[in-house]
Amino acid sequence: MSRARRWRDGLGRGRSSFRQWRGRRPFAGGVLLTLAGGEILLTMKAPLPVILHVGMQGLAGYLLPVLMVLCGLLILFNPAQRLFYSVVAVLLSLGTWLTSNIGGFVVGILLGVVGSCLTFGWLPDQEPRVSRRARRADAGTFSSVR
Repeated sequence: MSRARRWRDGLGRGRSSFRQWRGRRPFAGGVLLTLAGGEILLTMKAPLPVILHVGMQGLAGYLLPVLMVLCGLLILFNPAQRLFYSVVAVLLSLGTWLTSNIGGFVVGILLGVVGSCLTFGWLPDQEPRVSRRARRADAGTFSSVR
């Protein structure tokens, strides 16, 4: 077996295991929440003419986005507590409106709220949805309503 073939086989196994890991947790919500906290932290370092709202430049301006990143990572690595983390994260996201440049110029607050909502609505071990076409095919032919 060639070296390139072994590398491709290993890459395929890695993708498969990552796909399985990702499927057992609210991945999209956790990633969006982590990105939101990172974006808000980056806008805190914006030059003064770019900053729209100075807000409380103290500890709260940096603490809320750091806690958002932490909640996002906890959602990814501890999905059993996702409901608590998502409620805390949505409150933190809304709190950044006052403390961190209008929530990272509105982008960070939107990412945080959407990520929290995706996490809150995620259900583990749910059967995959069956399309309407497949349900109709299972039920048989169309029956006419008279």
